[in-house]
This record gives sequence, C-alpha cells and structure tokens, in this order.
Amino acid sequence: MRVVPNLYPAFTGAGDFQVTQVGPLFHQAPGNGIHEVLVLTPRHEHSWAQLEDKEVGLVMAAIRDRLEDHARHSAVAYTQTIVNHGREAGASLEHPHGQLLGIPFVPRELMDEIDGFARFARDESNNLVELDCLLCHLIDVERETQHRVVIDAGNVLVICPYWSGSPYELLVLPANHQAHLSYGAPADLVAVGKALRDSLAQLHKLIGDVAYNVVFHTAPHHQDNRFHWHIHVVPRITSSAGFEQGTGVRINIVAPEVAAEQLRAM
Repeated sequence: MRVVPNLYPAFTGAGDFQVTQVGPLFHQAPGNGIHEVLVLTPRHEHSWAQLEDKEVGLVMAAIRDRLEDHARHSAVAYTQTIVNHGREAGASLEHPHGQLLGIPFVPRELMDEIDGFARFARDESNNLVELDCLLCHLIDVERETQHRVVIDAGNVLVICPYWSGSPYELLVLPANHQAHLSYGAPADLVAVGKALRDSLAQLHKLIGDVAYNVVFHTAPHHQDNRFHWHIHVVPRITSSAGFEQGTGVRINIVAPEVAAEQLRAM
C-alpha cells in the first residue's frame, strides 16, 4: 500500500486558519492543510471488502501513522479519513483508494457528534442521567438486545444504527473506549479494519457492488473529550430527493433491524 500527495488537493499549505470578511455578508479563509491519497492495495480490481488480513493491518497502521504526523502540523486541526467506492459515491479513480484530509478547522459534523456525546439520556424511570460515553452505552445496549448487530468480534461491534437514514447504513464501533484512532491498540485497529472488511463483504453479497462511502470519525487533534472514535458506512442505494433536501428529513426504506438480519445471513 502507499500514501501519496493528492495531485488536486482540497487543502494545501501551512499557516493559521484566519477568517477575513469580504464585504458586508461574506467571509473567506485559506484552505491550508494536507490532502493525501491512501492506495489500499496494488490489486486494481479489489476493494476494502477483499483485502487480506495483512493488507488490512498495513492500511490501518498507515492511517494511524498519518494521523500522528498530521497532528504535528499547526495548520491541521482535524483529519478526515474517507473511502469513496464507486462513481455514485464520489470516486474519480477506479483503483481502490481512500483519502486523508488534514484540515484547519473542526467541521460541524464532528462538533455535532462531540456535543451529542455530552448530552443526557433517560433511564428506565425516565430520569435524566449523564453518560460517560454515548457509544460505550450503545454497545452495551445493542449487545443486550441483538436487534441491530451485524458483527460482534469482541473488541469491535458492527451495527445497523437505530437512527439509520439510508438502507443498510453501518456503524463500526471499537469496543475499547478511545477518543483518538491514533491512540488505539494495534490489535484493536486491526480488528476494526477486519470488521469493516467483513461487513462490506456481507453488503456486497446481499446487494452487489453498490457504491458506498466509508467515513472515519476520530477526535480532533489536541482535544481530549468523551469522544469515541468510530466508522460510518453509507451505501448509495437511494438518492436524496426534493423532500430530503428541502427538510433535512431522511426517509429510510429498509428498517435497520431488517437490514441487520439480512446482512447476518450472508
């Protein structure tokens, strides 16, 4: 596998993230940062779903090492790791690859998750309780009910989340709590990479070579909070139509419990 600079970077260059005002309404800031291509394997016809165990270990180690290096750059506040598989998911190259984008700010999606992890939940008596970690609690609940579990490999759990907004959406959860992927134990990182591979293989068996996005979420660099790093998998089976775009309300035509049952059977 290889990690190489992106020829057409979305973020490049050093320097602080400084926002300037342009006229009475508009603001702009330089897109400083890092944009790299993560070449998963030399085998052109393969994908993450077909990686061998050794390849999975190499890819996960490379992601960890690049996150550690990105954290040393003052211009990088957060690094987003993604895999776009298929044209409908935004892949411009057929060869199996991912991308690492070291960006100078923490995106709203991450801020919303960080805020959500700090919210309160209700116990069986409907009392508000504060959770040490939302995803640790989610792992316990899903293991107890088994309604939405796709893979349980001990130190990693793959589920179709209760709040799935699209058919066969997956959430890959390392069982051992860690805010930063780069701080994870090597065995845990490999287990997560294998569980991602196996769940993608199950998805392929069930619905074919569908396009999908894999999105790694890890805590922003130099921040310690109750975040729990994880991976989202969003298959591109349905499109976002006018209602979804106009309201932000997503319609999922396959219940997550049904999706998990079908995937487990593969």
